[in-house]
Amino acid sequence: MKLEGTNTLPAPIETVWKTINDPEALRRCTPGLDELKEFEPDRYEATLRIGIAAVKGTYKGTLAITDKQAPSHCKLVLQGSGNSGFVRGEGVIDLEPQGDVTLVKWAGDLQVGGLIAGVGQRMLMGVGKMLIGQFFKCLEQQLGQGV
Repeated sequence: MKLEGTNTLPAPIETVWKTINDPEALRRCTPGLDELKEFEPDRYEATLRIGIAAVKGTYKGTLAITDKQAPSHCKLVLQGSGNSGFVRGEGVIDLEPQGDVTLVKWAGDLQVGGLIAGVGQRMLMGVGKMLIGQFFKCLEQQLGQGV
């Protein structure tokens, strides 16, 4: 499943870069992300709790931030598994300064398998867009408060 979009965040590019590379900000703003523990620089053990329709599950895996080109580009690599299946994904984030705000261009590819894949591609796409929307709304609120 491929997703892409743009968002504008109310902060200069350096502040946005620092925030998207802050594990605590990622944990707070990623829906369902219960735990994010660094075990190497830019590599984290993650626990994600998510439910789609009647399929609910907890996934344990890793999140890595790679290909860093501060303050404008990075790649996120995620993989995990749980009782409801597995999830693997890669995404790129590109930041562009726009005066006092930052344009965020993002694109990702997510693969799911097991029970959760049985929910159906259309529903997964809608849920994915909703979760990404919640993530950026949280970041926007934090940056707007100067956090």
